[in-house]
Amino acid sequence: MIGNEWLLLSGILLTGFSAVPGLLFGRQSCSGQLLTTVLAVAGGICGLWGAALALTAPPAEIARFPSPIPQAEIVLAADPLSAVFLVPIFLISLLGSVYGLDYWKQTGHPDNGRKLRLFYGFLTAALAVLVLARNSVTFLLGWEAMAVSAFMLVATEDEDPEVREAGWQYLAASHAATLSLFAMFAVLYGLTGSYDLAPLAAGSISPAAANVIFLLALAGFGLKAGFMPLHFWLPSAHAMAPSHVSAMMSGVLIKMGIYGLVRITSLLPDPPVWWGGLLLAVGIVSAVLGVAFAIGQHDLKRLLAYHSIENIGIIVIGLALAVLGRSVGQETWIVLGLSGCLLHVWNHSLFKSLLFLSAGSVIHSQKTREIDHLGGLAKSMPWTAGFFLIGAAAICGLPPLNGFVSEFFIYLGLFQTLGLGTGPEYPSAAFAVPALALMGALAVACFVKVFAVVFLGTARASQPHPGHESRWTMLAPMGVLSVCCAAIGLAPPLVVPVLDHAVSVWTGGSPIGAGMLGQLAPVSQISTSAIALLASLALAAGLLRWRIRTRPFDWTETWGCGYSAPTPRMQYTASSFAQILVTLFGWALRPNVHWPRITELFPNAARFESHVPEIVLDRVVLPAFRFLARTLFWIRVMQQGSVQIYLVYVFGILVFLLLFWG
Repeated sequence: MIGNEWLLLSGILLTGFSAVPGLLFGRQSCSGQLLTTVLAVAGGICGLWGAALALTAPPAEIARFPSPIPQAEIVLAADPLSAVFLVPIFLISLLGSVYGLDYWKQTGHPDNGRKLRLFYGFLTAALAVLVLARNSVTFLLGWEAMAVSAFMLVATEDEDPEVREAGWQYLAASHAATLSLFAMFAVLYGLTGSYDLAPLAAGSISPAAANVIFLLALAGFGLKAGFMPLHFWLPSAHAMAPSHVSAMMSGVLIKMGIYGLVRITSLLPDPPVWWGGLLLAVGIVSAVLGVAFAIGQHDLKRLLAYHSIENIGIIVIGLALAVLGRSVGQETWIVLGLSGCLLHVWNHSLFKSLLFLSAGSVIHSQKTREIDHLGGLAKSMPWTAGFFLIGAAAICGLPPLNGFVSEFFIYLGLFQTLGLGTGPEYPSAAFAVPALALMGALAVACFVKVFAVVFLGTARASQPHPGHESRWTMLAPMGVLSVCCAAIGLAPPLVVPVLDHAVSVWTGGSPIGAGMLGQLAPVSQISTSAIALLASLALAAGLLRWRIRTRPFDWTETWGCGYSAPTPRMQYTASSFAQILVTLFGWALRPNVHWPRITELFPNAARFESHVPEIVLDRVVLPAFRFLARTLFWIRVMQQGSVQIYLVYVFGILVFLLLFWG
């Protein structure tokens, strides 16, 4: 039997170097693209196989390589916690490689197709190395390789100024995160004298040092995950990248911030209560404001990007509950919170990748991301519409799909903080319950808007192209993701052993998590109810189809509304549908509203526009950098290019030091 260490190493090498042979082929040749895809698929299968074996296996070292840094070898090791994150890395990468065969065909993109596939493979390998790293040096190598590869992917179409701007914003945020992590690992090394990422014994570091490590980790990993207000790079980067790259970034890459926080909190002993409280506040703010900003978007991919912030907030709420559980010694909070957190990592990678690939299918057909320019595509793109609907229902947490299960675990854990179970009460933590309910309602409203405007109704006058369905190479990955979303929703008992093992690793190998999730959450009842609901939906759909076929009726426009001559202009737009909710959250969104000025009894044509800017980027980050640039411009007068003047500077500094420290 092949060991999982060889399978994981083969997966890393095959995916990482899958595009290198393709560089030998011409810019107009599809043979190199096909060879790259075959190698990437083979690597993805090996990686998935190895990750599946590691999900329930004891921790084991995979490889050890020498390093030029003393006492810091390159060490890779797998445990169930790493394997939870390895599964989406290899799965989404594999499906994205197949999707790109038609979406980013080499003949259609001769200038950047080979570059995209090269760094797509590098990104996959870097992500796998990162989650397998067992010391800080290996972790930072994987982290920096991930950052550079993702920058090159975001800037794939670097001839576009907007794409270049999004790429530089991402790179600046990534390097700020890297600096925070350098500082965190430097503090850890100073305290322990070791680069190893190993659990610290209770009392081995002071509370103040632990607080510094936690805050540096929160800043560095929060930038990568896209916590509010550290999310400023995320919407533009995800919108400007090719859609299968967006799926990889949203479904996998930002989870590396979550992985880092999960791993670091597992190493630090005796977390104080305020750690969990701070994480809970960050999660609530990210979840609610993420979906609020999504509602106000007109760009299809930017809207999905903001929903990534929302779901990161849900994941962080689960992690916060687990950290609170460790602080007060409540095992049920740990099991339910961390299980919901890790399962939502899987679920979000599935349904968000499905939504980005479905959006890419629409963009591939229509050549636009503007929601208000689209309509009626369900008639010409039924498979894409169906897959998008499955992803939308899953991200809204509706049964019988996977999003419901992980959110249900978190709900159960939060209700435990009210004292419904055993142990002390922390009613303040239960404030996350109404926040989650509000977020779910807003998510439903947002995706009703998107699906209705894009896929229902009739084609709009501004629609650039008649719709056409994508080829099987794009539809098949969406089908696989849809099946996975349904499988977890219909059979949650299948993932319970995996989550039990991962929780046990996070708690340091303690018996916490061993069989507890199945006792705390009614997973069998969830499965039975989900299957019954699916059967009811199938029966209702069958009866509706029978009625349509057997009883004649008159066809009319979808939203005819009784008008004698309805036109596409009478349909709701994304702006008009969301206006009430955008106004409700105007205190946070700060929308730019352009009202029409009507002064006549019979006015001419008028136009209403509403745009939601990126508040943190436009009103905080960019103004701060402009101020810094202006300040540094005036300091440049000191740089004259004259050696004599520089010697005067040195002499002046020496005199100053002699006077005050002599």
